[in-house]
Amino acid sequence: IAMACKDGVLFVTDKRILDPLIVPEAVEKIWQADAHIGISASGILSDARILIERARVGAQQHRVTYDSSIDVLDVVRDISDLKQMTTQSGGLRPFGVSLLIGGIDEDGIKVYQTDPTGIYFQYHAVAIGEGDTEVTEILHKKYKTTMTINDGLKLAVESLKKVLGSNFSMDRIDAATIRVE
Repeated sequence: IAMACKDGVLFVTDKRILDPLIVPEAVEKIWQADAHIGISASGILSDARILIERARVGAQQHRVTYDSSIDVLDVVRDISDLKQMTTQSGGLRPFGVSLLIGGIDEDGIKVYQTDPTGIYFQYHAVAIGEGDTEVTEILHKKYKTTMTINDGLKLAVESLKKVLGSNFSMDRIDAATIRVE
């Protein structure tokens, strides 16, 4: 789940730990692309790592070249262009991952969702992955653009509790924020 809140961006994930021998803290589903951009993924996480590394390098190159932070939309477009290119090139396997990319730039607080085909849309709040339909229904009913990050976190956890039912555990939940300040 990613939300644009009035005081920043919120990412909340279900780490979906199926094996009790897995160390919950070792499972990553939220990454920092730059000081002002975060990314969460659903799908083939090894594909996500390649795209996140590309976003990180692009953000660093932009900072060195222009002495400023890269716009969130520029990162989204670059990743989406690469995803789309792999869908039309023989011998290449498309990236099997959807990404939530959120951040804060000169234009404000932004949250985008990209799918494996390279399509992207900007959202106020969005969910991807298992249970996304149910979570999206809750977001449609309860999300407000005036929510703070704390309000959003409560809504996200409430949504995951409802969707996961008896499988819900705080060990499965991870969250990250990018605050305006």
